[in-house]
Parts: sequence; structure tokens; C-alpha cells
Amino acid sequence: MNETPSQSRAAARPGAQPGDDAATHLLLRRAELAACIERLAPGEGAQATAIERLKLIRASSCGELSHTLHDPAICLPVQGRKRVLLGDELTIYDTEEFLVVSQDVPISSQVIDASPQAPYLCVKLCFSPGEVAQLMLELGRDAAAPLTAAPHAPSARALYTAPTTPDLLDAVLRLVRLLDTPQDIAILAPLAVREIMYRLLTGAEGWRLAQIGRPDGQAPRITEAIAWLRTHYREPLKIDRLAGSVHMSGSSLHRHFRAVTAMSPLQFQKHLRLQEARRLMLVEGADATSAGYHVGYESASQFSREYARMFGTPPARDMRRMRQDALGGAR
Repeated sequence: MNETPSQSRAAARPGAQPGDDAATHLLLRRAELAACIERLAPGEGAQATAIERLKLIRASSCGELSHTLHDPAICLPVQGRKRVLLGDELTIYDTEEFLVVSQDVPISSQVIDASPQAPYLCVKLCFSPGEVAQLMLELGRDAAAPLTAAPHAPSARALYTAPTTPDLLDAVLRLVRLLDTPQDIAILAPLAVREIMYRLLTGAEGWRLAQIGRPDGQAPRITEAIAWLRTHYREPLKIDRLAGSVHMSGSSLHRHFRAVTAMSPLQFQKHLRLQEARRLMLVEGADATSAGYHVGYESASQFSREYARMFGTPPARDMRRMRQDALGGAR
């Protein structure tokens, strides 16, 4: 019998043989969760569910690099592999790991292991910084101490991976199973979500997530700065104005913003502008010049250059290609 990729990896990991209880547990739970996603999400892409903030994702091919503003969420794949770019930093993760995005950040991503016979399958659960802060408060000083033991540590990246544990996988599976018993969702889904957040906070790399829930830290200020940029991205960026709005010095804002997002505030603004311009052209039919001016560019040539640098081709050519691809996929 041929081994699946995850079975081969499990056999190769020291101390995690397929016969071990923990490894076997993970394999069985992953298989069950994959079956649930295949059954509940037969279509392509990210599909909403009856549970608020929970999406089931399916991709039957690798596709192209996509660009989006990713909201705070955990993404737990159970089949396939994906790569994600935050700024110039590349992260590749598969069924052995989950991905956490702790802030609203512009990312580029691509499924790199998928086929019609073995599609990429993933669970995505969104959360808010307020949920993290509330749970840390309820954990109490002693339980939360390991998460706050390094108050002077640098701000953590808004994107990271960590190993998928049996406890976390069990909690995610319980949440997805509720889709089969909708009468139980209102009462039991919040409990499952709470356990998932607890497992994230108390598991490996949990201190990274905890930073957004610490009112005395810098991460909440960076959250405010990101929100400000999302509102004012069309305007010329004045760092002193942005820093003052979040009660930071310009140098401190720049340092912590880059530590969290892997880019400067100006680069972040550029991503927001270009992604919105692309949406305007693709969804609303705007021409390149109008889209560029709408998002804050004063020079059409500068807009075209920066668009091509991010998306690989000038705006008009990019739109022709995307519309042709859409027509081909609809046939």
C-alpha cells in the first residue's frame, strides 16, 4: 500500500512513528477532517459555513499567486501544501503545521500541492484581537505569565506557523462536526472556538499571538496604525501624523511596524492601494487610469510601474489575462 505524504513525514520524524499513539491520532483525525471538508465544501475556493467566521477551503489545482488583505485567522490544512509571502518573507506550510495571521496584513499566497484526486483542503477560522485579550484576562496572572514573560522582546511577526497538535486538531474537528448538527451550533460552537483559541495561546509560539492581547505592549498600537492606514490609504502618507494617531514616535512606529508586518508603513500603504485598484478594475470595470487615481496615485505611469512590479504585468494586460482565465474556468 502506498503511503500518503503525511504518513511518510510521520515515519521520518524522530519519535513520531505511525504506530505511536500521538502520530496515529493525528493521522486519523486529519483523515476525518479531510472527509468532512470534501463532503461539506464540494466547490472550489473558500466557502462560508453556518458557523460565523469559519470557512472551508478547497483547491483542486495549484493555480497562480493570489494577493489579498488577510484578516486575523488560523488556517489549518489537512491535505496539500501552500506558500505565503508577507513582504519578502516566504513561509511554506503543510498538514504538519497550522498558520496564524494575527493582524490585518496584505499577503500573497499560492497552493503548491493539489490535484483533483488530492485537493488542497483547509479550515480557516477568523478571530479578533479582542478575543485574545479577553481570554488572556480570564486565564489570570499565573496562567498567562509564560505568555508575558518577555515584556521587552521585539514585536512578533503577524504571520507564523507552529506544529499541529492532537489537542488543537480535536478542537477544530469538533467545531467542523457541528455543521452536521446545526441545532447545536449556537451553544457548542462558541465553546469549540474558545478551546481553539486557548490551544493557540498555550501552545508552541503562543506568545506571538498573545502580543496582540497585551494592552501594555506595542502590538495593539500597530493594530491601530494598520486600521488608520486602511481608512486613509488614498491620502499622502505622513509618518508623524500616523505615529501621533497611535501615540508613538515616528522611529518607534517604523521599527515596530516593520517587525510586525515585514514592511514599512509606506510599503503597506502601497500594497493596499494596488490591491484595491486591481479589485476596482476586475470587479467594477474601472480603467487603469481611473483606478490609479482613485486609490491615490497622481501619476499614471508610476501606478503602472508599481502595479507591474507587484502583479508581474501592467494593469491592462493583467485584466485581459484574468478575464480570459475566468471565461475559461466558466466553460
